[in-house]
Formats: sequence, C-alpha cells, structure tokens
Amino acid sequence: MTAGGPLSGRRIVVTRCQTQAATLTALLQAEGAEVIEFPTIRVAPPPDYAACDRAIDHIREYRWIVFTSQNAVAAFVDRLRVRGGGTDALGSARMAAIGPATARALQAHGLRVSLAPQEFVAEALVDAFAAPGAEPIRGARVLVPRALEARGVLPNGLRALGAVVDVIPVYRIEVEHAQDRAARRRLQAGEADVVTFTSPSTVRNFVAVLGAEAADVADRSLVACIGPVTAAAARDCGLTVGLVAERYTIPGLVAALRGRLGRAAPAQDRQEDLIP
Repeated sequence: MTAGGPLSGRRIVVTRCQTQAATLTALLQAEGAEVIEFPTIRVAPPPDYAACDRAIDHIREYRWIVFTSQNAVAAFVDRLRVRGGGTDALGSARMAAIGPATARALQAHGLRVSLAPQEFVAEALVDAFAAPGAEPIRGARVLVPRALEARGVLPNGLRALGAVVDVIPVYRIEVEHAQDRAARRRLQAGEADVVTFTSPSTVRNFVAVLGAEAADVADRSLVACIGPVTAAAARDCGLTVGLVAERYTIPGLVAALRGRLGRAAPAQDRQEDLIP
C-alpha cells in the first residue's frame, strides 16, 4: 500500500480468482488502496477433452485459432503438450486475440498475433474480421478454444461471416467457496468502498456465494466493472453499476477508479453518482 496515493484509505474488493488476483491487487495497492481479496471463481478442467483432442488431431486444417482469454491460451497449450505436441504443431494457423493480456500470453509461447481488435470484446473481434480490407473468412475453418460457459456472440458472428467454426471447451469456471472468513465478515459489515468485477462470472458467482447479502454489499459500495459485458451481467443480477472502465483492461479499471475516487471523500463515492 502506498501511503498518500490517490486511492489512499479506500477499501476495494477484488473478486478475481486467487491465482490471478495479484496483478489487480498490486496495482490498487500502488495507488494507496487497501485490498480485500474475495475470490468468487476458480478455473477448472472441462468435463472432458474429447472435442479438444479431436481438434488437436486435425489442427493443421484450421486457418485461424481465436483466443478470448489468458486462461484459454494456457489451457489449450497445456493440452497440446499433454498430447505430445507443442506450439509448432499449430502449423500455419493464424492467431487472433481479444485483449492485450491474451495477446501477450500467446506471444509468451512464441506465437504471433495476426488480429487483435482495438476494443476488447467479442463483438469487436467479429467486426475486425468483417472490416474492409480484412482477409475474407468465408469457408475458412476457425477454432475457438474457450471456457465451457462462454457467450455465443463470437462463434455466431464468425459463422454469419461464412466461417466454419469449431468451439471447444478447454476449461470451465466454477464457484469459489473458500473465501477468507474475515474478508466475508468485512463485506457483511459494510466496510467495502468498492467491489470490482472483471468478468461476468465474477459477478454471477459473487451473488451465488453471498446470496441475498450480495445486493446489500453492492448497495453500500461502488460497483466497478471492467467493461460493458461485465456491467450488463451485474445489472442482470440486480446490482447497480456505478463505474464502467473506458479501457477494458485491468490497468484501465484501476485508472477509472483513480479518476473517480481521487477527487472526493469516501462518503460521496457510493451509488449516488452513477455512470449510466
């Protein structure tokens, strides 16, 4: 925690999975915030790897492989290795990524990213494939390794462009129930100034873990979402969204919090001042 930082004195809840919370926690602490880690999700293997293994067996038939998260990159590459291959087995397939963190995860494995939209949502990636001057994908085989529970926007959008799309689950998101008891008591006592959500699953599982208390915690806090898809999930769960980052990244979320909370006292930063 940095004394005197723009978020000094703010108590901010991080709901990311325990293995991925460190980056957001560190950035918030560098701004002076006190972080309450309350993980609501965990990454688990899919029910089976049958679809993934079939795709790996025919991997050179795909023109594009599209990744929507760091978790998808890690899980898919791990499965490649289990099957006795490495990233060189991907042949001439081109890589597409949603978001800079996903692109960096691919690059860390020596893979070149050929397409990455400026806006970090599935809709933007579909638009990038459809943009004037883009290589047509009609008839192209496209592989989408992703979470079991992911939205249908991306594969449906690519199919509408004429692509032959195979969606394979390479991991699933489960509810995390192993939260720190002291952290839970602090939330229930109304100590949180902000609750951050970085994906729709963090929202849904926050509600699943806390039940009826989730709305009470949210009502006493500023609900801050990494982007519009996560914000929509929060509203669908009955939570009032107070802040949506303009840049849909972890640093973008921290910057949005710094811009909002660095100008006023904590008592003025609750749900009264909402972004529509």
